[in-house]
Amino acid sequence: MSLPQLHFRGRSVGSGEPVEFWVDGGVITRTPVAGATTITDGGWIMPGLVDAHNHVGIAPGLGVTIEQARSFAHQDLRAGATLIREVGSPLDTHPLDDDPTCPRFIRAGKHIARPKRYLRDYGVDLDDVTDLPAEVARQARAGDGWVKLVGDWIDRDLGDLAPLWPDEVLLEAVSVAHDLGAKVTAHVFGAQALHGLIDAGIDCIEHGTGLDDHLIARMAERNIALVPTMIQVENFPSIADGADRFPAYQKHMRKLYADAPATFAKAIEAGVAVYAGTDAGGFVEHGRIVDEIVALSKVGLSPAQAIDAACSAARTWLDAGVLTDGDRADVLVLEADPLDDLAALRAPAAIVCGGHVV
Repeated sequence: MSLPQLHFRGRSVGSGEPVEFWVDGGVITRTPVAGATTITDGGWIMPGLVDAHNHVGIAPGLGVTIEQARSFAHQDLRAGATLIREVGSPLDTHPLDDDPTCPRFIRAGKHIARPKRYLRDYGVDLDDVTDLPAEVARQARAGDGWVKLVGDWIDRDLGDLAPLWPDEVLLEAVSVAHDLGAKVTAHVFGAQALHGLIDAGIDCIEHGTGLDDHLIARMAERNIALVPTMIQVENFPSIADGADRFPAYQKHMRKLYADAPATFAKAIEAGVAVYAGTDAGGFVEHGRIVDEIVALSKVGLSPAQAIDAACSAARTWLDAGVLTDGDRADVLVLEADPLDDLAALRAPAAIVCGGHVV
């Protein structure tokens, strides 16, 4: 599929300043391109959105085919997400990289968990916790620069959330990933597992509802990112409702849900870098990145900061490029300034993904 030559002129979302650039060969250039098709002349222009926690290879019941994953990716793209950080998938979605109608992917391989300590068949279950560093190395090579750990899950013997990994094993595993040039993130609901993960030098925490003031300060000090998946946290009460056999877990999950807005607000106030991720796949439908941006705007981020958490800041964090010369052409054009009303993000006038007009 040939790439069109495109022209954009308008105002930059965020600064409101005039902006003009062209797209040639799927990348941004400030050098005028004769004969380029003008996509906008006066609209509001911004980089494509980032869904920093997404699973196109997961759906209720599992067994997702590559064509189903493609349709999920298309839903996310139509919502403006031109970049997906896929943090764990039982399906290898690399074949989608050849589809110009799909977002760009940055992957973390498969979830790494322990038997009966995560959702069945989602990832790799290790019988021996000391195998974690070797498995981290395998998943680092299978992914695109990230590894995903399950940091805590319900322990049926305890009847509540508990860590999966000893601290000394985590320290070695994170070091192995970093030596291979990969970063590590972890699913964590409660507080207990966070201590070992932070001490090990993890790069990011997913969900993070168990954070307290001390843990937040350590995350901010160590520049550990947080992807709070706020629209997934909305499912905590229903998760608790389905766990009648474990009353302590039920109580814990309901408290984490009740405390979540204040917890995330404290993290933001402390300077923890927060990014937008929907956790689409399984319990959350695809195409909801704007819902996550709106949710972030209600816990301490200004509209500009909430957009940035799913746009330029997230792209910089993932080394994915914004709208500078030579960057991949992922562009949204809006008819109104979303800083005045975030609802403007729900109806982009144009979506350009890798130089292709969607």
